[in-house]
Parts: sequence; C-alpha cells; structure tokens
Amino acid sequence: MNTVAQPVRAGPADSRNTPFTAAIFIVLLAAGLVFSAYSLRTDVTDAGPVSTNWLPYLLLGVALLIALGFEFVNGFHDTANAVATVIYTNSMPANAAVVWSGCFNFLGVLTSSGAVAFGIISLLPVELILQVGSSSGFAMVFALLIAAIVWNLGTWALGLPASSSHTMIGSILGVGIANAMMHGRDGTSGVDWAQATKVGYSLLLSPLVGLGCAAVLLLVLRALVKRRELYEAPRGDTPPPWYIRGLLILTCTGVSFAHGSNDGQKGMGLIMLILVGTVPMAYALNRAMPVDQVTQFVAVSQVTRQSLQKYAAPAALPAAAAGAEADVRAVLSSYIRSKQYTPAVMPALAQLTGDIGQAVKQHGTLARVPAETVGNVRNDMYLAAEAMRVLDKSRPVAFDADTSANLTAFRRQLDDATKFIPLWVKIAVAIALGLGTMVGWKRIVVTVGEKIGKSHLTYAQGASAELVAMMTIGAADVYGLPVSTTHVLSSGVAGTMAANNSGLQWSTVRNLALAWVLTLPAAILLSGSLFWLFSHIF
Repeated sequence: MNTVAQPVRAGPADSRNTPFTAAIFIVLLAAGLVFSAYSLRTDVTDAGPVSTNWLPYLLLGVALLIALGFEFVNGFHDTANAVATVIYTNSMPANAAVVWSGCFNFLGVLTSSGAVAFGIISLLPVELILQVGSSSGFAMVFALLIAAIVWNLGTWALGLPASSSHTMIGSILGVGIANAMMHGRDGTSGVDWAQATKVGYSLLLSPLVGLGCAAVLLLVLRALVKRRELYEAPRGDTPPPWYIRGLLILTCTGVSFAHGSNDGQKGMGLIMLILVGTVPMAYALNRAMPVDQVTQFVAVSQVTRQSLQKYAAPAALPAAAAGAEADVRAVLSSYIRSKQYTPAVMPALAQLTGDIGQAVKQHGTLARVPAETVGNVRNDMYLAAEAMRVLDKSRPVAFDADTSANLTAFRRQLDDATKFIPLWVKIAVAIALGLGTMVGWKRIVVTVGEKIGKSHLTYAQGASAELVAMMTIGAADVYGLPVSTTHVLSSGVAGTMAANNSGLQWSTVRNLALAWVLTLPAAILLSGSLFWLFSHIF
C-alpha cells in the first residue's frame, strides 16, 4: 500500500514564541524606549532652557507613541508578505524567518536616506505644515496616524494583506480634502492630483504586474528546469534544493530590506513633523550643520537672489518690495498649493531667498538662531524650497544655465538645513518596525500561503512570486513609483497558482481585491473625519 506524505500546512499556525524570543523582544523594546527618551531629553536640553509648560511634552509623548505604533503595526502587517514564501516552502523555520526579516527591516530603516520621509510630508497641505505646532497641526498628525493604524489593524484582523503605503497616502489625501473644505475651498484644491493619479495607477497596475510576471516566470521555469519536485507541494519538512532555497532566502532578505528602507521612512517623516511642532528649538533647524557650510549657505542665498531678480517683473509685488513679508509668504503659499504661476511669484521668491540668507548670516550658525524666531526661519526655508520644487517641475519660466544651477544648489542647502533625521529617530522606528515583524505576522502569512490558492505553495511558486516582488520594488525605487509590496506579492502568488493550474480560492481573491480597492477611499474618509473631529477638540 502506497502512502503519500501530506504537505505541511499548519507550520506557521503551530509555531510558538519561545522564552528566548520573548526575552529578546522585551530587551529590544526597553532599550529602544530608554535610548529614545534619553536622546530626546539630551537634544532638548542642549537646545536651550526647557519650558516649564508640560502640555507640549505630553502631546509630544503621546504623538511619538502613536507614530511608533503605526510602524509597529506596519511591521507585522506588511513584512509578513516577505516571510510567507520561505515559511511555506520550508526554506526557513517560521520563527527564524521572522527574526531574519525583522533584522533586515531594521537595517533597511537605518540605511535609508530620508527622501521618502520628506516626500510624504510634501503631500500635506502647506498651511498645516507651516503651523504644525498649532492645534490644527496636531489634529493633522493625530488624524493621519490613527486613521492608518485603524485601517491596518482592521485588515490585519481579517487576514487581508492591504497596503500600508496606500493607507498612509489615503490618510494624507483625506486631511487635505477636509482642510480645504473647512476653509471654504473646493475639496479638490487640497489634493496634489498629480501624486494622487500616480498612486491610483500603481494601485491598479501593481497587482497586474505581480499576477502576470510571476505567472510567466513560473512557466519559463517549468520549461527550462525539469525537476518535478520543484512543482509539487513540499513533503513533510523537506526543504527545497539548495539553489531554490538560496534564492528564496535572498529574495526574502531583499524584500525585507527594501520594505524597511522605504516604508520605515513614512513614520520618520511624521515623527519629524511632531518634533518640529513641539520642540522647534531642537529640531526645526539642523543645529549640527558646520559653520563653513553655513557660510556657504549665506553666499549661495545671495547669488540665488540676484539670479531670480533678473526674472522678476518690475512692480510685480509692490507690497513685498515695501517690506510686507506676510504678503511674500502668502504669494508663495498660494503658489505651492495651487501650482498656478503669477508674476508675483518670482519677486516674492527672490526676496524670501535674500531674507533667509540675512537671517542666518546675522546669527552665524543655525544653532544660534533664537527660539522666538527659529520657527519662522524654518517656515521661510520650507516655503522657498517647495516653491523651487514646483518651479522645477512646471517650468513656467525658462531659466538660464547659471540660474538653474544656483536654484539647485540653494535648494540643496535648504534641504540640508531643514530635512534631517536624527539617529535616535531612525533607531526608534527601526526597532518598532522590526519588533512588529516578530509579533503579528501569522494572519497575513497564512492568507498568502494557504488561502489564495487551492493547493499548497510549491518551491517554484514561492521563488517566482518572491523574485518578482523583489525586482519590482527595486525598479520602483529607481523610477520613484509608489508600488505596493503587498499588492505585488499577493497577486504574484495568485498568478503562480493560475499558471500551475492549482486553482484559486475566489472568496479570498475577492476579499483581497475589495481591500485593495477600498483602502484609499476608506483612509480618505476616516482621516478626513478624524481631522474635523480633532480640529474641534483641540
């Protein structure tokens, strides 16, 4: 009588956290909290006298905990996709795979550049960023984070691998729409529709890319590699051949690292907004900028002002020429929000550029800018940098080569002065993301490994889906496209099931599709409602 060993389906569900892993979790959590609190206290103390008003520090602590909570949820919600294939193909034991993925999430966060973090911030309404320390600013931050956490937890509880990236972007769009409507403007004026369109295309195309490419890759593999065991479910605890196992571990590592370097930055950007709003003296400007770089900053600002003045129409901004700085800021704020160029933009930008240089020159270093003016200096820098960014994208004026070079150089100087992330913030986010990976991974892993197809995931299917996910993330990083790892990997598994004639569980596929389609509108509605509520509470 012939007996056939059944594939192992209950491995992830049967795995248990050992006392050793629990101890590691507690030690890392305690170390992260202590290090973050110590670093924050040191930065605030070094920046000057500590305020006796306890309310900003209370709001700061609550906001930081919520922001790190978002990254924690992000860890067990998104990163589970990276470990599903190595677990279900017996390439790595479940607990080892989760710890391995968490470590590379940690490294990805630490080595990230911060570009994504501040790119996310630039999607927020400009007036809220300039008033981030006000009640509206706190309402914005709390609405964003709580909406994203609620949606992520809801989809996780149902075992649905929805995208945390699209959840966060939907939350940002919701705040923008609500803020515009609350100020009597058309709700569409609060949305960067170019970015929203890009996200919409990625939301539509990324599942198709994962589905099609993984299916094609599996068919190519079947045509070229004739080893039958690659296309059958694992028997018992049998691992795949060494080269497939190595490929699966490599792609799991790559996906985890890329996820940390990309998704971890979203929390960083929001944490920096929180820090700038509550303790601007310590974090509004880069106090560590060397003196020689500050000298160069002042020189470049003056050269840039002279270059811009060549393109300023005479008397285009009479109020600003008379010294009405509020009018200068209003002109640039309106331009950044509407993207509509007017003749007043160029003289306003020229004057603000010169004023920034004079303010920094007056104090010698950024560390000596007085507490009462540091917020205004940072806001001026932000307005100038964003106005230059919009000018560079829309090109309403044909600058000569020297002017373009000066604008690029000064914008880089402005970014160095305002767009920085302290090491302790990176470490705190890295620990939150890594610990999240170690805790709540099972629900999403079981969905990806067992509930998409009607048969157990094979070695070749796991390798095809994971390889497509890793390559897609790499291409997305190169071209700056907001592609979702969750979407690509989940649909990639579905594509390999279809190509292998394994059959699909259509109830799961339908639920996944609904989660993908509903993420943006649900996040928009939730964050917009919370922003309205918090604006009235605060």
